[in-house]
Amino acid sequence: QVRLVESGGGLVQAGGSLRLSCTASGIIFSPYSVGWFRQAPGKERQVVAQIRQIGGTTLYADSVKGRFTISRDNAKNTVYLPMNSLKPEDTAAYYCAAGSAVTSSWAYWGQGTQVTVSS
Repeated sequence: QVRLVESGGGLVQAGGSLRLSCTASGIIFSPYSVGWFRQAPGKERQVVAQIRQIGGTTLYADSVKGRFTISRDNAKNTVYLPMNSLKPEDTAAYYCAAGSAVTSSWAYWGQGTQVTVSS
């Protein structure tokens, strides 16, 4: 059974930091691209960051560039998303997914972790 488990969410003041983790079981992460997505109440889900399986190329939403950094540790089957200089508009449920960034086809999803940034 494939499981992606996110952790590291919580409540933080504006300007603070959190580090999200996404750990996979039942699959090996290395052949997959991994993405972080977020969805705020009443809004569409948006991609936050992606890291590709080949070369580790990273992509970021404009709103998080320079503040968030996606990285992967294939030995630990884990992908990280340190988030700095958090803003209230970063408040959302954050999800990780594994699949193909090229085709935007995400086969596996985690259950999500809530990030709340207070002003």
